[in-house]
Amino acid sequence: MLQGQLIAEDSSSWVCGHPCHVLILAANRDEFYHRPSRAADFWGNNNEVLSGLDMEEGKEGGTWLGISTRGKLAALTNYLQPRLDRDARGRGELVAQFLTSDVDSLSYLKKVSAEGHLYNGFNLIAADLSTEKGDVICYYGNRGEREPVALAPGTYGLSNALLETPWRKLCFGKQLFLEAVERGQALPKDALAAQLLDVLNNEEAQLPDPAIEDQGREYVQPILSKYAAVCVRCPDYGTRTNTVILVDADGHVTFTERSMLGTDPSCWETSTHEFRLQS
Repeated sequence: MLQGQLIAEDSSSWVCGHPCHVLILAANRDEFYHRPSRAADFWGNNNEVLSGLDMEEGKEGGTWLGISTRGKLAALTNYLQPRLDRDARGRGELVAQFLTSDVDSLSYLKKVSAEGHLYNGFNLIAADLSTEKGDVICYYGNRGEREPVALAPGTYGLSNALLETPWRKLCFGKQLFLEAVERGQALPKDALAAQLLDVLNNEEAQLPDPAIEDQGREYVQPILSKYAAVCVRCPDYGTRTNTVILVDADGHVTFTERSMLGTDPSCWETSTHEFRLQS
């Protein structure tokens, strides 16, 4: 899943490029290089969902980040924990089920919170994007408060702790994100997306970081050191996918994905999908 980080800007008054973007999301997916997955494409009953797909045996069809033409958006990050329950349910289903449901984001997360104990640690963002009704973006983490919350317009960072936990790499990434968005105000959307992809590929380790070291205290130190950068790069594990989602005031969505080819961190491909929200 998104064992990486996600930074999003949600504000009806944020002007970025032309026209105004009401949502700007930048996210990394960190995973073992050998874990099979599909690059982002449309799927669902009417090709209404756009996302990558996990293809690991037993977890096929789960995903870490996606958006639908009906305006449903969801993103998942894992919570850094020392021991995993191998019998827990696959977290990727949480995103896929929301993207194909008719349930609103807050109601969905309330249902998820009642079953949160069945999963290993996770954070889940669920959103309903609508040019007519306005946007609703909600958050729930099963290692935090029992009830989900609706997020006010603003800039949020999410890594592998609870929302806005000030890991140094998250604070650093948010700073780079805001600087890129500021520079992008006078640029076309493809140039803004390119700048955000650069942010997602920053490999500067933000150390020392007592917060990440405390939460990951049962991990060996060399692994945590690699983990302390926006872009994680280890021999067999690291950042495999960068995603930038731009949604403008007219409901036009630009979904840019940069994904690693196979298991080679030196080979990447970039694709862009564009569509207009139905709502």
